[in-house]
Amino acid sequence: MIRYILNKILYALLTLLGVVTVIFYLFNVLPGDPAQMMLGQNEDSEQIATVKAKYGFDKPISTQYLYYLNDLNPISFHSLNQDDYTYLKAGKYSASKLFTVGNTTVVIKFPYLRESFAKQGKKVSQVIGETLPNTAVLAVSAIIIAIVLGILFGIISALYKDQWIDKTIQIFSTLGMSVPSFFSAILFAWFFGFVIHKYTNLEMTGSLYELDDFGEKVTIKWKNLILPAVVLGIRPLAVVIQLMRNSLLEVFNQDYIRTARAKGLSEFQIIRKHAIKNALNPVVTAISGWFASMLAGAVFVEYIFGWNGLGKEIVNALNTLDLPVIMGAVLVIALLFIIINIFVDIIYGWLDPKVKLE
Repeated sequence: MIRYILNKILYALLTLLGVVTVIFYLFNVLPGDPAQMMLGQNEDSEQIATVKAKYGFDKPISTQYLYYLNDLNPISFHSLNQDDYTYLKAGKYSASKLFTVGNTTVVIKFPYLRESFAKQGKKVSQVIGETLPNTAVLAVSAIIIAIVLGILFGIISALYKDQWIDKTIQIFSTLGMSVPSFFSAILFAWFFGFVIHKYTNLEMTGSLYELDDFGEKVTIKWKNLILPAVVLGIRPLAVVIQLMRNSLLEVFNQDYIRTARAKGLSEFQIIRKHAIKNALNPVVTAISGWFASMLAGAVFVEYIFGWNGLGKEIVNALNTLDLPVIMGAVLVIALLFIIINIFVDIIYGWLDPKVKLE
């Protein structure tokens, strides 16, 4: 187990390094001057030069890449020269000095994702910290809907194979997989939030936290979670139904199920005690992949419903070319992908004792 965890950590670090490298060079070849983006319409040549020197934009791209790695690294190196970008400025981030060698200080710190271009002076970590919890609430709610309903309808579909109820469930699950999330979001917002609003009391747009008309009191609007969670959960729900049905049908053909039936166990007992656990492996794979992708796929759903999450923040950052926010969000999503995959591998070992974590 220890060896497995160490290997996974090594692979995770290499994967993150690859992601950092790709997004850094990808976004730094985009047209536009970051210094001008930060200054807006009030820039002059002297101000641009000052900003470039402050953030290291006047250095070669390879040097800027090393600066970015140094910012992200928990153990980083900083110059004692105040004119250097790596100079340990007060308030830049909380750091504890380890030791000093010559003109370089080594510190330990929380990874620094830099500052937003559009929200001058606001750290990217603050932006993500304010929006990621809302996206997590949305993603967890959507995946719970997908798991509960998907497993339930998958079992029903398998029990009534080739009957009308099975065919009806298959039609709706196929439709759910084929319809894009942004189209479903528009359709649900229009129908449930506008056409039948007087019956549902649901709004077309709205976030989890809302200010009152005076801008003083923050209230939680749980009803605003219903439509985006349902829309975001439609596609994984359809996948879970299909996988659960097919996996359960395969399990039903196993010898130990026939033996259980021969002993007089009811279908409910067979499913609960023997079939479900053995049929869940492919479902766990799908759920893990969809849960991680929801953090990225929630972009359009959040934007359409006005849900103040990381997805909506990414859209706003793309519209304003706020590169630090985009890069920081991509890195956080990539890290969550890796953590979820490791967690899923551990669940595999619990569901199937034949799977060894090595």
